[in-house]
Amino acid sequence: MLTCQCHPISDRVVVSYDDVEEDARRALRPLCFEPFRDPLTLGAARHRTIPVRQASGPFVNRPLKTQSRPMSTIHLTNGDVAAESLRNALREASCDDRVHALRDDLAVDPLRGIDDGPDVRATFWDCVSADTKRDFIREFREQAAALEAIARGEANLVVWHAESAADQLMLRRVCYYLRNQPQGLNEVRLSIRDLTDAGAWAHTRRDRATSVGMFAPAVLQTRLPDAAPISVLRISRLALEWQEAKHATGETRRWRDNTFTSGSFADPDALILEHAGADWQPAARVAAEVMTAELGFLVSDSIVLWRFRELAVTRCAATRAHGARSNSVQHSHPVPTDKPNK
Repeated sequence: MLTCQCHPISDRVVVSYDDVEEDARRALRPLCFEPFRDPLTLGAARHRTIPVRQASGPFVNRPLKTQSRPMSTIHLTNGDVAAESLRNALREASCDDRVHALRDDLAVDPLRGIDDGPDVRATFWDCVSADTKRDFIREFREQAAALEAIARGEANLVVWHAESAADQLMLRRVCYYLRNQPQGLNEVRLSIRDLTDAGAWAHTRRDRATSVGMFAPAVLQTRLPDAAPISVLRISRLALEWQEAKHATGETRRWRDNTFTSGSFADPDALILEHAGADWQPAARVAAEVMTAELGFLVSDSIVLWRFRELAVTRCAATRAHGARSNSVQHSHPVPTDKPNK
């Protein structure tokens, strides 16, 4: 069990490891928090079954582009959770369309150079992940090749996206890749209106953020007929917005009022310390508070647990471990002390 504790006197929480020097991150990594799923699995997963309703709202019910002969269709999603839910929906609809998951949380860390090579994003996820044997360079190289092949192919494409920074950035990146071949690009838009369960946690968010991974297969199945072509003009505009997002400074990207703004990891770090108490407590509890907070993007468990480790390295937090790996973690907030009067 990895736990955290504050110093009883100072106004900062002190790392309880005896030796946290230049190789602190390397030393902490084997004792790190193990995320609940792959760090590249994006968006929030479903927490309960969501009732099915008929699609309504400002969605245009138009068929995919008709062809003189049948063409295959590839559905693109943001992460594996959404992809698996959509595969189940297609299976229930007796449809053999292919689903391809784009596996990168584009709302966090650098985007500059992402379309030139795998190094920038692979280096970041290597720091986030606790798996020292994982080859992110190879994974991102293979993903880029797959996306290039899809862009060159003749299949109809359907991009599934909801109202979150990562989903919207994924949509814009696909439009960038398809900007010179936009004829077969379609979309299905999802929003909080499609979450009919009044108890769904997304309804408690003022920003009403959602990701495709939140929706049950039954809900996605009702939206299959709603795939609508994206106009050439809109594809060009979204591709340009992707170029702008790549060159923007900032460690995080927020999505609010149809606009991206830059942020930093100082925001989730502050929430971690805010929700941590003076007593030892499971890190999963603190992580849950941060993951449901309104930061302008949906924070994954992998990012939160990585920030725990970074706070420990910088001595803004204290950790202690029992066993090589555990999801049971404790963290505490620094307790301010009154300074003596001079």
